[in-house]
Amino acid sequence: MFDELKQKVFEANLLLVKYNLVVLTWGNVSAVDREKGVVVIKPSGVPYESMTENDMVVVDLMTGETVEGKLNPSSDTPTHLELYRNFPEIGGIVHTHSSRACSWAQAGRDIPAYGTTHADFSDCAIPCARGLTEAEVNGDYELNTGKVIVEEFEKREITPQECPAVLVHRHGPFAWGKDCFKAVENALILEEVSKMAMRTEEIASKSSNSNIGIEQYLLVKHYQRKHGKNAYYGQNK
Repeated sequence: MFDELKQKVFEANLLLVKYNLVVLTWGNVSAVDREKGVVVIKPSGVPYESMTENDMVVVDLMTGETVEGKLNPSSDTPTHLELYRNFPEIGGIVHTHSSRACSWAQAGRDIPAYGTTHADFSDCAIPCARGLTEAEVNGDYELNTGKVIVEEFEKREITPQECPAVLVHRHGPFAWGKDCFKAVENALILEEVSKMAMRTEEIASKSSNSNIGIEQYLLVKHYQRKHGKNAYYGQNK
């Protein structure tokens, strides 16, 4: 009864390899079926080149218990579940260790909005959530990672629609979307925005140029023309 969603999650996981967002087994994609109350996610530590759609694991959205599948689900499953439970608008989640986004996370810095490419993606800086405490790490680590992300969005009063990605200090990026394919797309955009921001700061430092950072009116214009109520980007009528 979960074959269609398992196929989609399998294909979305392979896109991480295609887009060079993962090496080895460093990443996972999931998708939720809220009507059935389940999440389908990549199995833990299984190489992409040998993985099949039948390896995808189905877990209960609320308990995390395996509903279908012979393999262990991703070790990040509790993080995914916590995000699904608190962000009811999202349908797919991606976690990677893509190098540029991870670099910002390891530095403990938000990714600033420096240009219109960023503005087309989010109307604010990509937040870097705080690092976990020793007690949080030694407790329910992956669950607490999800809680820290939710906490950060509540503290900043931003929604997962306004900003479809986050960094966790010392850890790495998470991205989401209406489904698993949109989540992968957002993870790819996040990595590109991360790279552009790094290069912007490097160029600015070498030229002693402090005039970086997009104007608020330009940020709003680009975000609204693509995501706003009266958006006119693309072919949507």
